[in-house]
Amino acid sequence: MALAAAFLAFFRQRTALQFEILALRHQLGVLQRSVKRPKLTAADRFLWGWLSAVWEDWRLSAAIMKPATVIGWHRKGFGLFWTWKIRRGRPGRPAVPADVRSLIRAMSRDNPL
Repeated sequence: MALAAAFLAFFRQRTALQFEILALRHQLGVLQRSVKRPKLTAADRFLWGWLSAVWEDWRLSAAIMKPATVIGWHRKGFGLFWTWKIRRGRPGRPAVPADVRSLIRAMSRDNPL
């Protein structure tokens, strides 16, 4: 049991280190392709939104933008996903079959409490 916990702790540290390296390399790439002010593309915003979801300490490595900005990008992406999802199918709650509705009503009548 202790060996498994130690392995998981090592794996988490290694994963966090890899995420930090990814974040720092990305920021260097953004700074190298920008002239004066860092210009972030949609792909950059997507990367940081994903990093904020999967990595706990992402705020420590965000040097070229504010953490609140990244959280806003993540929220906007989440809203866009659900807008797209609703437009693809039928909006609202899916219909419940008639036999299930009748079963629910019968159970409700039989067990009023």
